[in-house]
Amino acid sequence: MKKVWIIVFGLGYLGLSAQKKWSLKECVNYAVEHNLQVIQNQYNKQNQEYNLKAAKKEYLPSVSGSMINGVSFGQGSLGAGSFRNDRFNNSIGLSTDILLYNNGRLEKNVRKAQFDVEASQYDIETIKNDISLQIAQQYLTALLNKEIVKISQSAVDNAQKQFDRAKITTQVGTTAQTVLAEAEAALAREKQNLKTAEVNVGRALFAIAQLLQLSDYKGFDVEDVNVPEKLDLQLNSVDEVLTTAYEIQPQIKAAESRIRSAEAQTEVTKTAFWPTLTASAGLNTFYNRQFDPMPGTVQGTFFEQYKDQFGQNVGLSLNIPIFNKGKTKLQVEQSKINESIAKNALEQQKQTVRQNVQKAQFDADANYETYLAAVEAEKSSKLALDFADKSYAAGRSTIYDVNVARNNYANAQGSVAQAKYNYLFSLKLLNFYAGIPLSL
Repeated sequence: MKKVWIIVFGLGYLGLSAQKKWSLKECVNYAVEHNLQVIQNQYNKQNQEYNLKAAKKEYLPSVSGSMINGVSFGQGSLGAGSFRNDRFNNSIGLSTDILLYNNGRLEKNVRKAQFDVEASQYDIETIKNDISLQIAQQYLTALLNKEIVKISQSAVDNAQKQFDRAKITTQVGTTAQTVLAEAEAALAREKQNLKTAEVNVGRALFAIAQLLQLSDYKGFDVEDVNVPEKLDLQLNSVDEVLTTAYEIQPQIKAAESRIRSAEAQTEVTKTAFWPTLTASAGLNTFYNRQFDPMPGTVQGTFFEQYKDQFGQNVGLSLNIPIFNKGKTKLQVEQSKINESIAKNALEQQKQTVRQNVQKAQFDADANYETYLAAVEAEKSSKLALDFADKSYAAGRSTIYDVNVARNNYANAQGSVAQAKYNYLFSLKLLNFYAGIPLSL
């Protein structure tokens, strides 16, 4: 019995999970957290952060130790005779060195690494923004298709009523059999349109699930959002939006950081023209033992020799560049070219943002005008349908006239919905570039 209840509750939980409807905010948050492109760029940022840590550690001295053991075999000569000169040698040492001066190379390397970290972070934000816009567009597409489903369902209901009425009038002999056949065909067409609209909803939801990279997309759905029936024109000027976009858009900020990184790299390269001053210090000692010493030879013990042979050293090393075949000068020129490339990349990003904002502005204006025209067409089509229904009921028009009027009205309703959601996305896109978060 206990197992039965576990199964029942488990199935109930799965049912609730399948019925969950995602909000736009939930979709965006999930996507930017789990998207593989975002994760890939987060790894790139971690690499840049390690480069920054490595650059900062260059300020520290380097310390190394060494130990050498060796055995030598051979003959030694002494006067007219010879002797065995087999020996064991051991030495240990500890050395350290630190860079004292190179025209600020270490500091400039750190500054360059910091700019690289900034750029990688802005790259992550750019990808997140791109994903957010894609999800917002698909989300609105899903809402549009859901609204078209409602329109199609209403058309099916009206066609069903028309068919039921034609069936009755045909049975009593007041209308011809062709009227019933046309009503039945009209009902079939509306059902087909409804099925197409439902498939389009599924296709839009599938596209969102793909952006979210969900493994199970069949139970995926989004929240229904109450979009106002009447929309007003709410636009900022292109110049205002562009001014804000140039200041806050991450692709612009990333390009600016890369310019500063390229400039810092040029300064790093120039340090090769300057002398390098390095300080060093060391400790060392050694042990030497002959395997078969000559009579009368005194050899100290291991620790006695280590103590007696213990030595220290300190030093300063100055390396002055005189001629390296002009390589440093060429490297500086290459760094300046990289600066120009980075500056050109910034202009390209600004151009892309400017074109996107101008297109969004144009689309918003055009979609709003289309929306107003579609609303008027919907009103006229509704009035024409009402007249067609009354005329058909009075016997002054045919069922074909009613079907044409109904199709015109359904198309007008679809055009209003299409224009409304197109305008809404254009408006959200402009607001996004103006620094207003995506929301519905």
